[in-house]
Order: sequence, then C-alpha cells, then structure tokens
Amino acid sequence: MFTLCIRYTINPDQLADFESYAKALPPIVERCGGRFISYYLPTKFAGPTDTAYGLIDFPTLAAYEEYRGKLAADPGGAEAARRVEQSGCITREERSFLRRAIDR
Repeated sequence: MFTLCIRYTINPDQLADFESYAKALPPIVERCGGRFISYYLPTKFAGPTDTAYGLIDFPTLAAYEEYRGKLAADPGGAEAARRVEQSGCITREERSFLRRAIDR
C-alpha cells in the first residue's frame, strides 16, 4: 500500500475555498479508484497557517496512474479542479508517496 501525500500551500485568507474543495473530494477520489484518507487544514494556534495536506491510499503505483487517468476524465473531478483553480486558493502543490510502517 502506498499513500499519496499532497502538501498544499494555500492562501490563508481563502481557507474556506480550500475547505470546500477538500469536502467535495471524497466521492470523486473513491469513484476514480483511490481510497480517501482525509484532508488536513491548518490551524491558527500551531504551525504554519498556509499549509494543508491530503492523503489518499493506492495499492500500487500502477493503480495511482490509472486513478490519474480516471480523475482527468471525471466530470466531478474536472468541476472541482475548475472551482479551486478559479478561486486561486492553492498557490503550490507538492506530491510524494509514503509507505506505511504499520497497517492497522
């Protein structure tokens, strides 16, 4: 199992726009073949206020590649991407893969 970790740099003044985007993603991710873990938003009481994370599981890297193709063709995915792009709330995205040390 591999976990896609997406690190977002966001405009803190547009946190509501990013949160709307994150809340729209679970059914889209699942429909396209990923296992949605969660999205994590920054807080004002600790750490940077412009960093958010998204975690999605895939059984293999090949499954991730298949997911990307399905996501690109998915009308809901395209609409979510259009809305978040239009809002300008995301200023940077970084993707990496993590391997779990312990599965529960």
